[in-house]
Amino acid sequence: MASVYRPERETDFASFQHATPIVIDNGSSAFRIGWAGEAEPRVVFRNIVQRPRHRSSGETVTVVGDTDPALMKYFDCTRSSVRSPFDDDVVYQFEYMEYILDYGFDRLGATSEVSHPILMTECECNPSFSRARMSELLFETYGVPSIAFGIDDAFSYKYNQKLGNCGEDGLAISCEHGTCHVVPFLKGQPVLEACCRTNVGGFHITDFLRQLLSLKYPYHSASITWEKAEELKKEHCSIALDYMSELQIFKNNKEEAEEKTWHWQLPWVPPPKEEPPSEEELARKAALKEKAGQRLRDMAAAKRSQKIAELEKQLSYLEELMEQLDGAEEQEATSILGRSGYLSQQEIKSAILKATQSLRKAKGESNGNEDKAEASGVDKYPLVSVPDETLTPEQLKEKKKQILLKTTTEGRMRAKQRRAEEEALREKQEEERRSENPELYLEELRARYSELTDKVEQRKRQKLNGGQTNGNYSSSGGVGRGERLNAAQKERMRLLTSAAFDRGKGEDTFGMRDEDWLVYKKMSKDNDDEDDGNDDEESELARIASKIQEMDPTFVSKTEAVQPTPEPPKAQTLTAEDYRISIGLERFRCPEILFQPGMIGIDQAGIDEMVSISLRRLVENESVKERLCQSILVTGGCSLLPGMIPRLESGIRQFRPYLAPLKLVRAADPLLDAWRGAAAFGASSKFGRQTFSLADYREHGENLFHRYNIVYSL
Repeated sequence: MASVYRPERETDFASFQHATPIVIDNGSSAFRIGWAGEAEPRVVFRNIVQRPRHRSSGETVTVVGDTDPALMKYFDCTRSSVRSPFDDDVVYQFEYMEYILDYGFDRLGATSEVSHPILMTECECNPSFSRARMSELLFETYGVPSIAFGIDDAFSYKYNQKLGNCGEDGLAISCEHGTCHVVPFLKGQPVLEACCRTNVGGFHITDFLRQLLSLKYPYHSASITWEKAEELKKEHCSIALDYMSELQIFKNNKEEAEEKTWHWQLPWVPPPKEEPPSEEELARKAALKEKAGQRLRDMAAAKRSQKIAELEKQLSYLEELMEQLDGAEEQEATSILGRSGYLSQQEIKSAILKATQSLRKAKGESNGNEDKAEASGVDKYPLVSVPDETLTPEQLKEKKKQILLKTTTEGRMRAKQRRAEEEALREKQEEERRSENPELYLEELRARYSELTDKVEQRKRQKLNGGQTNGNYSSSGGVGRGERLNAAQKERMRLLTSAAFDRGKGEDTFGMRDEDWLVYKKMSKDNDDEDDGNDDEESELARIASKIQEMDPTFVSKTEAVQPTPEPPKAQTLTAEDYRISIGLERFRCPEILFQPGMIGIDQAGIDEMVSISLRRLVENESVKERLCQSILVTGGCSLLPGMIPRLESGIRQFRPYLAPLKLVRAADPLLDAWRGAAAFGASSKFGRQTFSLADYREHGENLFHRYNIVYSL
């Protein structure tokens, strides 16, 4: 239910005589209790129980009926769901039923024992064990003197018969919370042998609507509660006269479908609009930025000053050390070098040059290209120019390494200079060819570009898929490890394997001989040759592409033609439309399960077909059946859905003979007519003869209920 209603406690319980019956309409949706002879029940609440724990004390409390969200925030409901004592309109959880009866009698004003007769409604063909357990609960727990059970649909039919809405012979179609029933009446009494039932009702409509909306709007599933779905069902759902026609409308006719669609707007707060900053705000931010920048500049200046002081101190120490070495003898010079930590005067000179350059750089002065070149040569290889007589064995070993590295570096620099000269000469020749015949020159460039492109792509494919060197393939269709290695890579692997194998034989002497270092030189050469070849081809490809674009602006290289990776979508600001839930076809689809239970997996007959089944179970002739069809009463909460009566009439006519008389009428109040009929029956003089006492129950036991049926008369 949408609104939270907690009934107040009645105060006039003691004013009623002990012979006045208490009437209870024990429906699976609502519990109604009051006094016989009154027009309205005194207390009405939902027939549910919840037992949450208090968040602070941990005590379990029992909550019956609707709950107030403002109070339930103090309880932990995660481990306690809403429970009902019913299963398909039959009471089977009598522990919860006791909580509900306690609450109902307390709201009615009872203090200790309930010393009044009880008239309680039940469903058609209620099992004997349910009647027995309910009687035992009322007799032993509440001390009631006598009990009577009656069918709610029969009380509703008799009450409407009293109002003139239906005749003595007729049919009652009850669409309730958990089930639907069709009960024929002959001479004012229900024929239970011919009644029919299906386990579909208002609860299933609400639950089906909640599931559909949760699947349609999964990000709003927390807002689509069962109570909200119940409210939407009562406000917006209706029964279609022709369900397939409604499907076609929502499929083809968008305008008419939009007219039949309702919208539910969830709470939404628009995001705040960002206003442009004022001039004062901009000035304040600029001042803060300038202040932070000045602080960083001051810190950098202080750090630079500290570095300059350290470099000057280091430089003065090195110059003083050189002066001592220049005036000292050889033995004294060796002692000075040992104390200073330097190996030779050449190393000290290198340190002086490096400190001088760092000092100039810190002061912002220019060093000059010659100084850089000289420093680079001296800094990297300080032992090359030192005589062998002044070096230790470890220094001699290091000197050999430096000589090898210096020779390799100088060779690379010469090769680089030679390539630059060749490049300049080639540029000059290409410029001459371009000026002589531009069209022929452009054709040559295109041919060269196509050739290099194919070569680069082929090399990339070989790197990804592996080259076929020996024609052997693995069983899975791929290429093995051996096939993916070219000759240079195989040679490199062989050298590494042999070096590792030799190293493990005994003492590690690798590096003692000059030939040992040739292994690294050879491996580095193979790597450099392969990588340089790739780089040269790609750089040449880029150079040719730029030349072609200079002569042909419409030319697009293949690298530029590759489509860029699309950027991921940016998060969009949610609008009110994102918080709007549309209820279109669901308005008609959910109530349709009353006529087609197979839509939710229940293999039973719909309520229109149930009328035909109930009539076939009657042994009366066709004239009696025609008389019954002229007085059909539709009751129960689902009968309030718009379109119920026309759809029922259309469906029942399909099972009746052509032009057979048919009349359907809705109950005066489908929700309260059952209680009002029971209250009128309890106030009649015949009620006392329809009850049974505790002594009767103890004498006959459960067998009492096998033949127990009251005679309905108002």
